[in-house]
Formats: sequence, structure tokens, C-alpha cells
Amino acid sequence: MKLLKETISKIDKIDNSLSEETQKRLDNLTKPRGSLGRLEDLAKQIVEITKTRNPKLGHKVIFTMAGDHGVVENNVSAFPKEVTPQMVYNFLNGGAGINVLAKHIGARVVIVDMGVACDLKDDPGLIVRKVNYGTRNMIKGPAMSREEAIKSIENGIEVFSGELSTGIDIVGTGDMGIGNTTPSSAIVAVITGRNVEEVTGRGTGIDDKTLAGKINAIKEALSVNRPDPKDGIDILAKVGGFEIGGLTGVILAAAAHRIPVVIDGFISGAAALIAYTIEPKAKDYMIASHCSVEQGHKVALAFLGLKPVLDLNLRLGEGTGAALAINIIEAGTKILNEMATFESAGVTGRDA
Repeated sequence: MKLLKETISKIDKIDNSLSEETQKRLDNLTKPRGSLGRLEDLAKQIVEITKTRNPKLGHKVIFTMAGDHGVVENNVSAFPKEVTPQMVYNFLNGGAGINVLAKHIGARVVIVDMGVACDLKDDPGLIVRKVNYGTRNMIKGPAMSREEAIKSIENGIEVFSGELSTGIDIVGTGDMGIGNTTPSSAIVAVITGRNVEEVTGRGTGIDDKTLAGKINAIKEALSVNRPDPKDGIDILAKVGGFEIGGLTGVILAAAAHRIPVVIDGFISGAAALIAYTIEPKAKDYMIASHCSVEQGHKVALAFLGLKPVLDLNLRLGEGTGAALAINIIEAGTKILNEMATFESAGVTGRDA
């Protein structure tokens, strides 16, 4: 708990001290004011987060964290839990969607075993921070102990800290874990107060019968565990996942270091809600990458007041949406840093 408390204590409220100056610079670029829309807003947000007048996003990092879930034994997913380690190996071999998109934007992918339900083969590209071999079935009681929940968050903080020496200018969150839309729906329902039906979708593509069973499983888990909506650690322990805890740690650590963190899809959105519940100031360091097909993700983003950069009907996870959005965000900072002003270009301005 000491590391978590220390990290939270370093998260400052963004003071917007450079906002007016940055807006003037944007307005003086060779274009009509506001004509580059969201790109300008994102550039200004990066300046405010980093407190850097000319931010450069050379070191892009996607943290893709994996974990298994005991609730899978209740048939809530279209895929068996064996797919989790198989996909981790796919990440390590460079064959997954996140590998392709990270390479496309020049980002490095940090792959972390937070709680896969088996021992994975040693690999130089794999960081092992396993809290346990998957969570317990949340229908029968808490998914993990409170101590395990704290450990998962602190493991995420430690993984983030371990990458700082290599350089981090912007972070993307990603996940892998068969069945993890079920705990994510539970988390969103608890924190936002919305009905389970409103925040539960088809995940990897389940049919109507499986969806109904998934909704009932979440309702039963919430009834059995009664997580405290004001206590993010309690929510994580009772109905969360180890990879969700790890991503929560990454989000809090990024905020503590004034590094923008780009939230991927539904599972990352659940982690963002946990991080916000633990420390509300962390929200100002988050950028929503996209709006997932999962209906619970829309609810989570609305609750956090985050406007997604993209809406591409994505539902893969892994950090794929975050990678795409980071590309857009970097374009915004390059507009701010590299575009000519009316004066430097010898172009007559609108008020001349």
C-alpha cells in the first residue's frame, strides 16, 4: 500500500497555466482559427498535462497486460481460457493486431503477465508480475483478496517505473484476458450506478443465450459481494481482474509523472474508472482513444467526461485503439510545433 499511496500523493491537479499561451500560438498558425478542430484541442491538452511548451511524443509505449478470470467457468465467453496464454505468445511473436499497429506508429509494446492461469515460457519480451493464477469466480465470492488487489495495482506501477529509463512520452493501455468484459461490466455498473443490462455487451461475440447468462452472472456477483462504489480497491478485489488492476497502476503512475495516458477500450475503461475512484485528479491525464462497440464503454466514458478521439467500431482490446489514437495525438503536437505562423511565413493574417 505504501507504493500506491506515494504514487497518489504525486498526482497534481492540472493548473492550465500554459493554456492561454498555447491557444494564442495555435490561433497564430497559418490557418483559420480552430480549423484543425480536435487536433488543436489535443495539442493543447498535451501541453497542459506535460507542462511542456513544445511537447514531443517520441517515446510511445503500449502496456498490454494479461490475466485470466474464474468467472469463465460460468460460460460467459465465446472462447475458452486457454486462448489467453496463446494470445500472449502471439504478442511475443509479433503476430497480433497490437504488434502491427504499434509498429505502424513507432511504439513499443510492453507485455505483462499479471495473472494468466498457467506458467508461461520464459521470454525476454515478457514481464512476469503474476499476482495469482487467475482470479477466483466472483459469483462464489471476491475475485481476489484486498491485498491481491493492491498488489496488482502496485505491480502495474512498478512495471511503468521500470520502463521510464527507456523513455516514456505517452502511454497507451491494453489488455488480454478471456472473459474480462464480465468483470469490466460489473465495475462499470458499480461505479456509474447503471443497470447491469445497460453496461453488458457481447464481448467476443456471444449469442443471446450466453449474453443472458452473462448478465445473470454479473448480477449474482454483485449481490454476493456488494462492492463499495466509493472504494476502488474494494470494487477491484470483489469483481475485478489482475490485468485491470495492473492497468489501474499504469494510469495512476502516468498521472504521477505528468505523462498523458491514452485509454483503449472497455477493459481499459474499467481500469480508468477504478483509477478515478481511487484518485479523481487522475482523470485529467486521460485521453479516450475510441468508443468501443461494447455499450458499457460508452457509459464509462460518459461518466468520466471523456470524449473519444475515434469511433471505428473496434472491440479487440490489446491497446489497438490506443495505438491508433496516439498517432492522431502526435499529429496534433506536430501541428503545434512545426506549422508556420502567419508572421514567419509572410502570410497576411485575418486581422491585417
